[in-house]
Amino acid sequence: MYITNTACISPQRTFDNSFFEGKIQVYRGDRYTAIEPEYGKLIPAGLLRRMGKAVRMGVGAGLPLMQDADVEGIILGTANGGLEDCLKFLNQIVDYNEGTLTPTNFVQSTPNAVAGNLALMSKTTGYNATHVHNSLAFEAALLDAILLLEEKKIKKLLVGNVEEISDYNHNIDSLSGSFKTGNYTSETLLTSDSPGSVNGEGACMFVIGSEPGRETVARLRDVCQSSYLDGNEVAERCDDFLQRNGLAAEQIDTLILGFSGDNRTDYIYDNLASQLFPASNIYTYKNMVGNYPTASAFAAWLGVQLLGGQQMPAECIYQKSSSEKAKNVLIYNHSKGTQHGFILLDNQF
Repeated sequence: MYITNTACISPQRTFDNSFFEGKIQVYRGDRYTAIEPEYGKLIPAGLLRRMGKAVRMGVGAGLPLMQDADVEGIILGTANGGLEDCLKFLNQIVDYNEGTLTPTNFVQSTPNAVAGNLALMSKTTGYNATHVHNSLAFEAALLDAILLLEEKKIKKLLVGNVEEISDYNHNIDSLSGSFKTGNYTSETLLTSDSPGSVNGEGACMFVIGSEPGRETVARLRDVCQSSYLDGNEVAERCDDFLQRNGLAAEQIDTLILGFSGDNRTDYIYDNLASQLFPASNIYTYKNMVGNYPTASAFAAWLGVQLLGGQQMPAECIYQKSSSEKAKNVLIYNHSKGTQHGFILLDNQF
């Protein structure tokens, strides 16, 4: 499958070239909130006022791509998209004693509200699906896209993710020890050697087609997802994944790993890199955008930029072994050591 265009809204200025010009936003605390572009020229003011943050980011990232491409379907992945509006609506039921309620929060309270708004605003009447599989939601969306395009019934899809920081979920995760406490910044997150990570949000969108073309930037070669892998099983599953695609570990010149600063689980990334990829360039991203269920979508966006020849900010570089341009990019992300996702990208087309 071939990626022709991308868009990204994140806690960094990724909707323009500022991120690659080295203008990196430094955060303090456990919430990295998205930096949003001006939506005024894209979304009518009346409609924009009624949009929740998840819908706003999803439409803001996806609609410009759909206006420039003949997209026939929409597939998104999310874990918490729409949750904040859902909780607002449930609170209204209590506050107003099940009386007259605001319909806006109800309409935007489900995860598929983003894909629905994109379809309505772009008049796309084809395949429309939202995968809600916690930290493997984006990988599931990619697998769905691969299977659908292989059927040859659709030629081009919009595939992406959307995630927002819900106060409700953030508080619960804080109580469970998911986030760091103490004095630290995004610059020291990965070297803090302490339990917990930080929360993030954002939306990444990709136009994916079944055939390569003049505008193709990268190829989505394959996707793999697993749960509850122990010890060396991560390396074994990764090696099997590469062999399935006719590759040896030595051929992976670029790794994008989901280091989150949590010393309880970051060793899994270190073990994989040392066992299979000691000579590969390694990049990180959660130190800039936070750790959220579908953060692997941001890693995929980063991988596409690498394959397109973009120079990465110094904050992304974890290990630099070679100055050669990226050819085979492997993305590996896990959630709390339980859900594991692999995405393979290259520029062989």
